[in-house]
Amino acid sequence: MGKIKIPKSAPSLDMTPMVDLAFLLVTFFMLTAKFRVNEAVPILPPSSHSEKILPENTLQVTIDTAGRAFFSLDGQEVRRKLLAEMGDKYKIKFTEVDAKRFSVMSEFGVPMAQLAEYIKGGEKERGVLDKTSTGIPIDSVNNQLGDWIAFGWNEKQIDQQTKKMPKESWCRIAIKADGQTNYKAVKRVIQIFQDRNLNSFNLITEMETEATK
Repeated sequence: MGKIKIPKSAPSLDMTPMVDLAFLLVTFFMLTAKFRVNEAVPILPPSSHSEKILPENTLQVTIDTAGRAFFSLDGQEVRRKLLAEMGDKYKIKFTEVDAKRFSVMSEFGVPMAQLAEYIKGGEKERGVLDKTSTGIPIDSVNNQLGDWIAFGWNEKQIDQQTKKMPKESWCRIAIKADGQTNYKAVKRVIQIFQDRNLNSFNLITEMETEATK
């Protein structure tokens, strides 16, 4: 008895669910992606074997190869209050527009006398000032960095306590220095933190890779 032949037909695959899934993934990554913040000065930190990741909520001081200090602090409302305090101390009037622009800026490294010009400038103007500025003064006679740290840290503590944030998510202190930076400049910044009883901080490094044989 002969075998019954079943007619063959090409299988069909409905790709509609796959297309929907692809669009959902693209939308998810677009909404959750965080753009990298532009750095005022290029820094190549020394390498280490540490795998610890620095939290986002930080007060950071960056030191370039020339020993210039740059400052950054997370939190828009905190930055607005910080600018107002620094303006009061150094007798500089900042407008509401200045405060709004400053609240979304990344790190900066100019003396208070140039800060208003820096805030009002565009990306090109700020880039010029980043290259030509002497950085935030850190000497004992005119220690502006110490004021930024003290006022910024105080505002962060108030903000965290008001929002009842868990201790593990509180602001951390970080120092980021180029591998070629003179140690005296790094030591001076550490001393500024210690003068304000801030003795716990992270030193930012690059992950060291094994040399290929």
